Amino acid sequence: MALVLHAGSTNKNALKTLIAAEYSGVQVELVKNFEMGVSNKTPEFLKMNPIGKVPVLETPDGPIFESNAIARYVTRLKADNPLYGSSLMEYARIEQWIDFATLEIDANILRWFIPRIGFSVYLPPAEEAAIAALKRALTALNTHLSTSTYLVGHSLTLADIILTCNLTLGFSRLLTKTFTSEFPHVERYFWTMVNQPNFRKILGDVKQTESVPPVQKPSQQKEPAKPKEPAIPKAKEEPKKETKKESAKPKAEEAGEAEEAPKPKPKNPLDLLPPSKMILDEWKRLYSNTKTNFREVAIKGFWEMYDPEGYSLWFCDYKYNDENTVSFVTLNKVGGFLQRMDLARKYAFGKMLVIGSGPPFKVKGLWLFRGQEIPQFVIDECYDMELYEWKKVDITDEEQKERASQMIEDYEPFEGEPLLDAKCFK
Repeated sequence: MALVLHAGSTNKNALKTLIAAEYSGVQVELVKNFEMGVSNKTPEFLKMNPIGKVPVLETPDGPIFESNAIARYVTRLKADNPLYGSSLMEYARIEQWIDFATLEIDANILRWFIPRIGFSVYLPPAEEAAIAALKRALTALNTHLSTSTYLVGHSLTLADIILTCNLTLGFSRLLTKTFTSEFPHVERYFWTMVNQPNFRKILGDVKQTESVPPVQKPSQQKEPAKPKEPAIPKAKEEPKKETKKESAKPKAEEAGEAEEAPKPKPKNPLDLLPPSKMILDEWKRLYSNTKTNFREVAIKGFWEMYDPEGYSLWFCDYKYNDENTVSFVTLNKVGGFLQRMDLARKYAFGKMLVIGSGPPFKVKGLWLFRGQEIPQFVIDECYDMELYEWKKVDITDEEQKERASQMIEDYEPFEGEPLLDAKCFK
């Protein structure tokens, strides 16, 4: 019986085994027409792996699941296989780097990637933690590879195969050139590996992604089609019997049985405030249409329009700036905050600055809200609010007023530092 691998043809965990088989001269047949979510739910598959995970290797002696175990088994089929080193110490270090590739690289790539494609709940703090952990691992890997071509010894081993397959998901779906350029030795190592003949035979032509996938909500995934319910045969119609016409029900009873009319939607408390002399849309138009002399036209116009009785200004400072170590992740974080603030568009205007020439980047903002406090519905609905320290602007303090003007203007350098980006909510 030939070795049969049950998995999809693009499953990175199956690719480890196929590449190891190429180097080991072992024949492994990839099952045809495997359909994830269907093939791995059949009784036959569940006998091989009761939890339905892939890949599974079918062997003459029984099935094996867990991808690293399968790759090890295939490698061991060749006696004295150099993929497992030439000494006990090399064997131990190969196992060491296999664990590193699994627990430090693969796990953190998946913690970043899976929520973005909608297969689990997306939480920005969790994503930041995953990216920080991945950067830490890549930094350690980069240091090791600065003096080594391979992970262990002077030739390719199973550890290189497993690490490269794990990195392939990252490079092809998440890790842009901007991200990986911080780890030049990892880049050199990865492109060297994927261009080896046995890798290219299985992986094909690997391309680096140009962007991180946008966050997809779990509800955006396609739901599996529900099985159609069998049609219920209509009962044979009986001949109509004459019945006495019932007397009309009292109108009051009919009204009681009728569906209640929908209640009018309650007004937003901000709509019940006394009228303000500041027309928010007029300020937003002035801001958008001012292309030159911004300080003289837009900033001066803002303070002329501003109504401290009808509106309030607030500074916000991100509480966890030390975690802002990746520029595009920091920008995405701010962009997500502004998207979630859309519910307040009628009542607010905001500027968010990402500050610094290098990590960690600082995130600071200025917000104009209707009323004298931050609207409660914004605090309740937008979880980002608790990630910031909020301070009401005292416009009688000229320093605070000037700081607010600079934030509206995108003044640079801001507080002595360059701006990485400035985003406007209007």
